[in-house]
Amino acid sequence: MASYDFSNDVLLEIFSRADLKTMKKCRVLSKECKDLTYESTFIRPHSQRTSTMVGYLLQCMKIFVYGWRDRFTSNFVSIANSGLEPKLTRNIVAAVNEGLVLCSPRIYGENWFYICKPSTQQWEFIPAPNRRFYRSKISMLVLRLNPLRFIIVGLSDTDCSDDTHSVSVSESDSESDLDSEYSDEEVNDRVVSNEKLWHCEIFDSKSWEWKQSDDLKLTYDDFFKNEQGVSACGGIHWLISNREQDKDIVLSFDGNKEEWTMASLPNSLRRKEYLKVSFKTRAQMVDVWVLNYEHIWIRKHAMNLNKECYLTRFHSFYSADTLVMKDMWSVYFYNFKTQKFVRVTAGNQNIDAAYFIQTDFELIQLKPEYI
Repeated sequence: MASYDFSNDVLLEIFSRADLKTMKKCRVLSKECKDLTYESTFIRPHSQRTSTMVGYLLQCMKIFVYGWRDRFTSNFVSIANSGLEPKLTRNIVAAVNEGLVLCSPRIYGENWFYICKPSTQQWEFIPAPNRRFYRSKISMLVLRLNPLRFIIVGLSDTDCSDDTHSVSVSESDSESDLDSEYSDEEVNDRVVSNEKLWHCEIFDSKSWEWKQSDDLKLTYDDFFKNEQGVSACGGIHWLISNREQDKDIVLSFDGNKEEWTMASLPNSLRRKEYLKVSFKTRAQMVDVWVLNYEHIWIRKHAMNLNKECYLTRFHSFYSADTLVMKDMWSVYFYNFKTQKFVRVTAGNQNIDAAYFIQTDFELIQLKPEYI
């Protein structure tokens, strides 16, 4: 078979007209094809030519609103397109790049969740997990798109007793939850040994039910630096800081193996910012390090910072050449190659969280038909 060498301009014209699913498949053709689809010069024309929504779903909190029902709202911001109305995303709990959003119908409804795709206005309620535990860390991961399979990982602090969050538990619930209880003696023994357990529950869309997984074992010197885990490379990742050793660690959960692993930061990055993409600031320069599939840290970029970026906080990468930063009121897109700086405000609202999504308008089977 004859081989052909196409320029990036030709590839851009071809790939930018492919639908989102086809475009993602093209990434496995070569490293050059993969890198091209992550450039901002590709994302904008692809989004406009294929009606793909790419940007950030903002969880905002209105100011001077006393009723909790109307306190939280959602906005969609993008530098490529607009038009997505996130009507189903009032109280966002977690979200994934593929455009699926996990929400709760009320602010303090930790045991009530629904999964939705805002672009198609589809949603499904999810069964309530174990009511004896308060899940302080909830993240989501898509394992497969066709057919769709996703998991939700919930972590609960086992030191928080049932009395902390009063619930009504039936007799049958009490019997079924006995295996999840932790005695005071067990807790005291762990405190002495400095071992801290996090109760782990996993919701699998394939079975459409929650299951108890092995407890996550950390120490009382470890604490989470980010509430939301980052979904990437087939896993969910958190940045953990150890007070005693004065260092940061990347904690990862493998979605397929359902195993926990840890990766230390290189010495030059310790006590600095961010997960998966770590930043080391020196004057007006920023070094960007990326953790690859082999769990090896690689220095990817050295960037000049625009002076307008100094008072903002790094959030994530929008594309391979564009950083996203945010403060209380705005989201900033900074292209460090062109040094162009775009600010998008959320109106008179406080931005509580921002979630990157890249999604289409095709209907999806959220819940398996056989359930």
